[in-house]
Formats: sequence, C-alpha cells, structure tokens
Amino acid sequence: MSIIVNLDVMLAKRKMRSNELADRIGITTANLSILKTGKAKAIRFSTLELICDILECQPGDIMEYKKEQLEI
Repeated sequence: MSIIVNLDVMLAKRKMRSNELADRIGITTANLSILKTGKAKAIRFSTLELICDILECQPGDIMEYKKEQLEI
C-alpha cells in the first residue's frame, strides 16, 4: 500500500497508549488497531481531526505517501 500510517510513532512520542487514544476519540481499540496497521480502507476527517487534536500533530505526522515500486 502506498499510504504509510505512522500512528504508533506519534503515540510513542506522546507517551500514550492505544487504548487511551481510542477512549478519548470514541472508537474501539480494534478499530484503532486496524487504522494503526494500515488495514483501514478509509478514515473520517472528524476522526483524523480528533487524533491530531489529542496528539497535537498534523495529518502528515500520522500518514505519508510512498510510491510503490513496480517489480518487473
């Protein structure tokens, strides 16, 4: 996948556990885990906004784009 999710990095920088973030933004820890592992198909802007507010970061701190290399 071309979108890399660095949510675990931001959690570590803020010294916060996943379950605390999930509680504060109002989603299950299972759904947060899906987001952290990059398996989510989408994220609501309202959820992204809450994550950024709580972690005091920008969306680019959480997600990045890397072009996939095609293997021949």
